[in-house]
Amino acid sequence: MGIIKKQKAIILIFVFSFISFIIGVFLNKNFIISPEIIISNQSADSIDKQFDVSLFKKVWTTIEEDYIEQPISGEDLFYGSLQGLVNGLNDPYSVFLKPELAKKFLEDVSGSFEGVGIEIGIKDDRLTIIAPLDYTPAFRAGLRSGDKIYAIDGKSTLGMGLDEAAHLIRGEKGTKVVLTILRKPEKITKDIEIIRDTIDVKSVSWELKGKNDKIAYIKITHFSDDTWPDFQNIAQVALASNPQGLILDLRNNPGGYMDTAVNIAGYWLGRKVIVIARDANNQEKEYKPSGPKFFNDLPTIVLVNQGSASASEILAGALQDYQKATVLGMKTFGKGSVQELKNLADGSALKLTIANWYTPLGRSFNKEGITPDVEVEITEEDYLEKKDPQLSRALEILSKQ
Repeated sequence: MGIIKKQKAIILIFVFSFISFIIGVFLNKNFIISPEIIISNQSADSIDKQFDVSLFKKVWTTIEEDYIEQPISGEDLFYGSLQGLVNGLNDPYSVFLKPELAKKFLEDVSGSFEGVGIEIGIKDDRLTIIAPLDYTPAFRAGLRSGDKIYAIDGKSTLGMGLDEAAHLIRGEKGTKVVLTILRKPEKITKDIEIIRDTIDVKSVSWELKGKNDKIAYIKITHFSDDTWPDFQNIAQVALASNPQGLILDLRNNPGGYMDTAVNIAGYWLGRKVIVIARDANNQEKEYKPSGPKFFNDLPTIVLVNQGSASASEILAGALQDYQKATVLGMKTFGKGSVQELKNLADGSALKLTIANWYTPLGRSFNKEGITPDVEVEITEEDYLEKKDPQLSRALEILSKQ
């Protein structure tokens, strides 16, 4: 996902001329929120010339008159038709949100919320856990990056959209949800019961590691409201310790505020281009940090895994392109697209993919991920014995520099 500022209106064609759409106003997270604009009759006429729009009315009328289970909710039919229209894109990140789902989505973005603490995506046509946030109910229950969710409270997730899944998983603190998951290389699913809680996780932490405590270790779990000021404070303290190297741990970091990731990259890269957004018309916009670099030539290793996504991939990809850090671990998730959230007049919303992200050297990581310079796996045995060969390898490399 990503963020783009827009000055001009984005007019989108739809079936009905009375539906309200929107133009871009910037929101500092991985999407744009837009005010409303009414579609012109000219847009509707262009659809009439391509398709027999009267078919929609015919199907609607036939359902109302002949469907066996009456009465029928006109609201369900209407919103269902809009969901079907967006589903025709076959893009799991583009979705129409009914008013109640749109409200929940914005609550999720605003800060703390109640749920289990996982980021989900679609991988290999299956609902997949991108990452559990540290010290959340999902983390304590043992959920891992890459786990496939086959059911939520017994309801199959086959064909289920991301926002519907998120709606089902979230809930009031103290209530339970059962996720049916499949974990490679296992062949049988298992049920994991999780008690929901308030999710309000500190996003940045640090400590000194290695022989004689000479390696600064900074872990970022996600990019939220407090990440940038917290990172600035931590970086200042870490630099004061005069480290011989630095480890930036982005493992299981599902992303968040893109501008925060860009500004953090500036600590190594100064005001160079960090990421490029390219839309359907091949129009590009470059994003640069707001301040000077502080880490200069400090040897750095960035830890990533399959739970590193979106803004994490932006940060890791930029440091890798400029050869300012060694990326170590496993290939990242591959979430390199930009969504725009378009608010509609009735409280519903359209979340639509409008661009893809590219690294400074023009590499796309959407669906492909970022391949580390040094690949180090964590095995099932490592998990059970609580070993961390990725961190150990990073410490070994930096201790020799």
